[in-house]
Amino acid sequence: MKNNTVPDMFPSFFSGIINSYPQIFFSNNRVFATILLIVSFFDFWAGTSGLFAVVISNTLAYLIGLNQANIKKGYYGFNSLLVGLGFGSYYQPGVSFFIVLAFAAMLTLFLTLWFEGAIGKYGLPYMSLSFLVATWLVSLATRQFTTLQVSEHGIYMTNEMFSLGGHPMVSSYNWFLEMDIPEPVRIYFTSLGAIFFQYHLFAGILIAIGLLIYSRIAFILSLVGFFSAHFYYQIVGADIHELSYGFIGFNFILTSIAIGGFFIIPSRWSFLWVILLTPVISIILTSTQSILALFQLSVYSLPFNMVVLLFLYSLKFRERYFTKPELVGYQQYSPEKNLYSHINYKARFGKSIYFPFILPFWGAWKVTQGHNGTYTHQGDWRHAWDFELIDEEGLTYTEKGDYPEDYYAYNKPVIAPADGRIEEVTTDVEENNIGNVDLEHNWGNTIIIRHADQLYTKVSHLKKGSIKVAAGDSVKKGQILAHCGNSGRSPYPHLHFQIQGTPYIGSKTLDYPISHFISHTPRSFALKSYETPLKDELVSNITKNTSLERAFHLIPGQKFSYQVTPDSGPEYQVDWEVQIDALNSTFVFCEKTKSKAYFYNDGEIHYFTHFDGDKSSLLFQFYLASYKVMMGYYRDLEVKDNYPVNTFNNRILGILQDFAAPFCIFAHADYSLHYVTMNDELMQSNIQLHSVTSARIGNYEIKKMECDLFVGPHGLERFIIREKEMSITVTLLHKR
Repeated sequence: MKNNTVPDMFPSFFSGIINSYPQIFFSNNRVFATILLIVSFFDFWAGTSGLFAVVISNTLAYLIGLNQANIKKGYYGFNSLLVGLGFGSYYQPGVSFFIVLAFAAMLTLFLTLWFEGAIGKYGLPYMSLSFLVATWLVSLATRQFTTLQVSEHGIYMTNEMFSLGGHPMVSSYNWFLEMDIPEPVRIYFTSLGAIFFQYHLFAGILIAIGLLIYSRIAFILSLVGFFSAHFYYQIVGADIHELSYGFIGFNFILTSIAIGGFFIIPSRWSFLWVILLTPVISIILTSTQSILALFQLSVYSLPFNMVVLLFLYSLKFRERYFTKPELVGYQQYSPEKNLYSHINYKARFGKSIYFPFILPFWGAWKVTQGHNGTYTHQGDWRHAWDFELIDEEGLTYTEKGDYPEDYYAYNKPVIAPADGRIEEVTTDVEENNIGNVDLEHNWGNTIIIRHADQLYTKVSHLKKGSIKVAAGDSVKKGQILAHCGNSGRSPYPHLHFQIQGTPYIGSKTLDYPISHFISHTPRSFALKSYETPLKDELVSNITKNTSLERAFHLIPGQKFSYQVTPDSGPEYQVDWEVQIDALNSTFVFCEKTKSKAYFYNDGEIHYFTHFDGDKSSLLFQFYLASYKVMMGYYRDLEVKDNYPVNTFNNRILGILQDFAAPFCIFAHADYSLHYVTMNDELMQSNIQLHSVTSARIGNYEIKKMECDLFVGPHGLERFIIREKEMSITVTLLHKR
């Protein structure tokens, strides 16, 4: 039976309250949250009312049984917070006031849920719409409530400041008030304060500081949004005082942050759209203000909500230019994190949108005719490959090559390049003698496989009588389909392979990459991902190594214990467990530091994707050291990759990069993994890998870490980390 104690009924209750404050700025930063909480209490009763409304809203959310993660993040609290701040700054506190406010918070929660469902089904955010509707409804209703008194807050601001902090607070307030700063800058700061219903310079400056701490990009966008509006008003001759009247200029600030860096990846294009949308905000602001004035209602954040929702909805109808601007795919509540993760993801997995195909054979084959070939791969059929087997001298046959059986490719297995269903098969074309071609049956014996809508593969010139599948059969990646032959327009045995968009023999080809393959040269190997094999290139699929696969095939529920031996200091033990979250994302969890290293394995390559937690932990070092590991062993092969720019904490350089990030990336974080030795060929074990992690600004290196990983028959048995003059040896104790 479940325990009904208060902590069980209201988990993370404080977090849900504090996180409601920065949600107004699309943030979950705790420092920013603390600053906003303090600012809200500059008007004590406004701050108290805002806090009261959040508590009521979140309590109801728990009691109703809403998603606890959403409550904790402040999703169901920030609209009620705005309602509470607004009414607390307008009405005198009292019993009747707090009764009305409690039910206003309830109404706001219900409206939030309604907008979440009504707008969310279109993939759009509900923003602060419930605050607007609830505030307007309650404002109209309270005109009939005779016990509510209009507040005198703000009339005697010096007295209120004295009650909050005595003479130091009054002196600080007056100092800010008397600052000799340009009027547009003063309106900017006061507009920031107005978001929290604090209509004075001091509050705006503190919020600006908090905004700068939370996100350098968001801070720049707030300036771009507001001063674009100020410039536009001067150009068109509009009343510049409209920005300061009620300080509704904050609509431009919030819109610029939302469009420029939160819902949209920060870039030149997002900044351009912020500027272009400024006149639209102004039109909506001026027109709706005139309409709402008839009912004695304020426009509040209506223009911000309308413009953001209209713009995001418009982007859903695009048929091209999907990166100008580009929508955020995975929201991390930080413009910088959104940008850096996006850049890193595109570099690592940008081509993984393609359906993954392997090469349709075992072993290493030579591309004797590639795309735009000399002979037959031309015009609509130019995106195809011909493959042949060669020996160490580069010959494709033994003896004199007078017979099909003399050719190394002849009668070799042809395999399915991916899972699919057999669409069409030709089986009865006779084999050619060497030098002859069958122009009547151009493709010879052929198999076409359907893999997805408008995506098929075709293998041709197969050996008569070798085909093992029939139309309608389901096949698995790597399954033997037939054997290479010499049928059709084939003067000598070879395998023709193409990817096409329609299910017919003779269909036009598609320019489509192979997911992963190894490129062989006499002295080295190279891993290529989502690339096109080139003419004369010797290529093969990745041959998996059982020990590497065992070491990096991490399954939820696995537990690892390691003994950590620093070169100085006492030994200690770490315990890791592979877990999976509600989004079906897998990660390695460190019990001691509560850190998480998320990973992805496509069956051929292990990737760590992102890290959440203590960056001084051993798990973070392991995340860096095994960032990308291929499951095959090829001596001296080097795997390269890049980390997100913000992976390493160099505070000053990081801040400079944040400011420049939408326009220029000058910091780089690189990864390389070298396959050193394998001492037990029979057991495919006792493998040594060497990884290097480096961070640099231009050619200046600011961080370097090296790691030797030792893989035995039981997986990763030991690894040694070296950084500067320090080293750590980590040894597997047990795995279960």
